[in-house]
Amino acid sequence: MLTTKKSIENGTAVFALEGSLDTFTAPVLEEELKTVMDGLTDLTFDLAGLDYISSMGLRVILSTQKIMNKQGKMKVTNVCETVMEIFEITGFSDILTIDNGNLPDRT
Repeated sequence: MLTTKKSIENGTAVFALEGSLDTFTAPVLEEELKTVMDGLTDLTFDLAGLDYISSMGLRVILSTQKIMNKQGKMKVTNVCETVMEIFEITGFSDILTIDNGNLPDRT
């Protein structure tokens, strides 16, 4: 299950994800993103509550990154160790802008 809390204002959006971004929940997030992408110049995925991401979830993040490369910037924040390990293994840690704040930098 995935819970999404979003805040959108003046071309800036924050999507806080909690739970699992997997085969079942990724399409739901993808549809939700499609409805807000027009006009966005700054997108943040706050993954503090995300404890699992599958290849489908990675696909949604990557396709969103490609869109944002054309119209603004995107970053990922508060990545837990488990999800960060997946980002590192898949090479996503080299593609994404990851800001873990006070968390140890593992890149």
